[in-house]
Amino acid sequence: MTSDPAFIASENRERYHVSHWGNGYFTVNSKGHLCVLPEKREDGPVIDFLEVIEEIKKLNIAFPAVLRFHDILRSQVRLLNTTFRAVIEECEYQGQFLGVYPVKVNQMREVVEEIIDAGQPFDYGLEAGSKPELLAALALNDNQKALTILNGYKDEDYIRLALLGRRLDRKIIIVVERFSEFSLIIRLAQELRVEPLIGVRAKLAAHGTGRWASASGERAKFGLTCSEILSGVALLKQHGMAHCLQLLHFHVGSQIPDIRFIKEAIAEAGRIFVDLVALDLPIAYFDVGGGLGIDYDGSRSASESSRNYTLEDYAFDIIDSLQYICDQAGVAHPNIVSESGRFVTAHHSCVITNVIDDIHQTRNKLSTEHESGEHNLVSLIRSSAAELDDSNYQAIFNDIQQCKDDAISAFRFGVISIGERAKIETLYWTTLARIQKIVAGQSFIPEELQRLGELQASQYLCNFSIFQSAADSWAIKQLLPIMPVMRLDEQPEVNCSLVDITCDSDGKIDRFIAPGGYEKTLLLHSLHPGEEYYIGLFLTGAYQDVMGDMHNLFGRLNEVHIYCDDDDPNDFYIEEMIKGTAAQQVLTTMQYNPELMARTIKKEIDRQVHQGRILPREGVRLVDFYENCLADYTYLKF
Repeated sequence: MTSDPAFIASENRERYHVSHWGNGYFTVNSKGHLCVLPEKREDGPVIDFLEVIEEIKKLNIAFPAVLRFHDILRSQVRLLNTTFRAVIEECEYQGQFLGVYPVKVNQMREVVEEIIDAGQPFDYGLEAGSKPELLAALALNDNQKALTILNGYKDEDYIRLALLGRRLDRKIIIVVERFSEFSLIIRLAQELRVEPLIGVRAKLAAHGTGRWASASGERAKFGLTCSEILSGVALLKQHGMAHCLQLLHFHVGSQIPDIRFIKEAIAEAGRIFVDLVALDLPIAYFDVGGGLGIDYDGSRSASESSRNYTLEDYAFDIIDSLQYICDQAGVAHPNIVSESGRFVTAHHSCVITNVIDDIHQTRNKLSTEHESGEHNLVSLIRSSAAELDDSNYQAIFNDIQQCKDDAISAFRFGVISIGERAKIETLYWTTLARIQKIVAGQSFIPEELQRLGELQASQYLCNFSIFQSAADSWAIKQLLPIMPVMRLDEQPEVNCSLVDITCDSDGKIDRFIAPGGYEKTLLLHSLHPGEEYYIGLFLTGAYQDVMGDMHNLFGRLNEVHIYCDDDDPNDFYIEEMIKGTAAQQVLTTMQYNPELMARTIKKEIDRQVHQGRILPREGVRLVDFYENCLADYTYLKF
């Protein structure tokens, strides 16, 4: 095994699949630190994660923290728009690309504002799916050339807000998701004397695969059947509003792994489009919805956590297929709209957390020396352990497994003491570790021994909440890239799963990216006493930022907004820090009254002072301590 740091760094870059999921934005430098390449160039600005961490510490910002690299966000907006424009030019397609960002993917104001600003030259708009999102879109998207697409179920206030946007000369398109919305739009438009822009969402037979397949197909929650679309057209014509129908929309899934399903959807929706145009409807926009996937696991495959196509493939297949259908029918090419929010936001954000401790069965080893009068089970497992060699490891495994099971039963009946049980457990786990080393070198491993590595794995205790910062990892087993941001010029040697600081057994991550699927453990470095060790959870910019809950009352993380600056010695500056949720904030959300709580504690401490059980000076300190904890960060401080 080589000790060359440069070679090890290269190995670790491959081990953690950085070049595959990183989309060109991440690399490992000669110091063994993970770095960000905001311009995707090794010779351009390079932001060292360790330098960012050191600056964060100097600013007294506690970990865990969300790091937002706004240059990546802007880069993804540009990449999406320029790629579609380039393919449109190459194919001589006659329509335009007018993308919109779905606010639900990440509703953080700073994120939405950055996207709008970066998308200004491309007339990149917004998509809203609820009244609060529409309120935000009305305030933020003031580009009168950019679209605002309104999806989701709608009530009267929702439609009135949309029509308010039309009064402000905004290109707001109300997408009909259920048939009854036609009548509501017609009535309110006539009442307010506002001409709406209307779209219809088609419920396609084509559907995707994976976790979000139910978003498409004939049993989908949203959308209109062909008969409902035609009935809606007839209703609009009856009220002289057929000219308001300007968009056809469909959606086949949030993360489409296989390009085939995109092609099938375009083929079906394209036929609906040309047939509607043949009814003298001035439909100018063809909205392909979301679905542009992210390669979370770096496998570039049709697995749920990947995609088997590039952005260029995606754009070409949409444009080429639609162009063919339109040309065949003699119909003008419509403007193409996409709602590719996951693609835009996923890479720009990550969670950095410090590892607090290593939890392992054999961490605290007891002496297992022979003692007079010890129970036969202790002697038996000790002798089995002493006999272990390359030829009998399976037999010894069976023996110590039986001995351990017998010991647990014996302990329950009071036959052996806690000290004897502790010796047996220590011998059991240390012998398992020895067996694991033996089988690791075997060409064939018996099935019952294949899980030894998992059983022997450490659990690294990390200072964060899975439920707050990696909700998809817990809820739908989404694979996220996870790796250390430091010591990448050293060989990692500890197989680990990750556990969080919540009091919940589900607060763990035990699915990690691996060739051909996933593994139950992640190879990390051993912890050095007194030294900090930081790991990152990546591609968390889409949904993870906004889906987290407050399990155990752990609130939102501190956020650090980072911009590259080639003139800065470190190639970056911290533009903004947003404090995470304080304890009193999460308590208030759950209907507690922190002021009343503080007064109650102060009253109790005062009573103890008056009774002489607490000194007055100490009482003041205790009251201040309680109040400071209420105002402090919810996560642990080390």
